Amino acid sequence: MAATPQTDSVVAAVRADLLRRSELGIAKYGVTLDRTDLNLRDWLQHAYEETLDQANYLKRAIIELDQTRGKD
Repeated sequence: MAATPQTDSVVAAVRADLLRRSELGIAKYGVTLDRTDLNLRDWLQHAYEETLDQANYLKRAIIELDQTRGKD
């Protein structure tokens, strides 16, 4: 019987990405997410704007795939 894995490589990759994003954010903005100058509404607005960006990136990728292989 195979041993149960002790780590998940996908989770490890996500953790590394999170750490890298944190380091980049601190270098760029000089603050951490522990900052207290934003209220809950501000945090939600930031998340909303990031979500809109994500939708644009996804749509752009879908368009490229459709153009590359022909739309199904």
